Amino acid sequence: GLGFNIVGGTDQQYMSNDSSIYVSRIKKDGAAYLDGRLQEGDKIVAVNGRDLKDLRHKDAVELFRGAGCDVSLKIQRRLQPQNGPVGHQGDGESGGLPLAAILVPGLALAVAAVWILLRYRQRM
Repeated sequence: GLGFNIVGGTDQQYMSNDSSIYVSRIKKDGAAYLDGRLQEGDKIVAVNGRDLKDLRHKDAVELFRGAGCDVSLKIQRRLQPQNGPVGHQGDGESGGLPLAAILVPGLALAVAAVWILLRYRQRM
């Protein structure tokens, strides 16, 4: 696998009124752990270009399982470390980070994940 667990979905909301998919746990020595960029609490927006919006939890899990060797993740990083679910700013203002600060690490994560998965498969 990719080395992390997820929570969320339309049928198992991690946060009230939010059916997004979130990273709940990074598995030690897994691909995501070794890469070091994905963090617990990160929101996964898309897998291989497929939007995760409005999916049931089990459908999201199947999407990850069937992602293949070349996996691309689009993530949204939480802005501050917190205990519990990721919080939302309720005042309608921007979080202060430009969009590139979220998309560039997501793209870099995707490239690294592909590289790690390909190396892992070569060792098998």
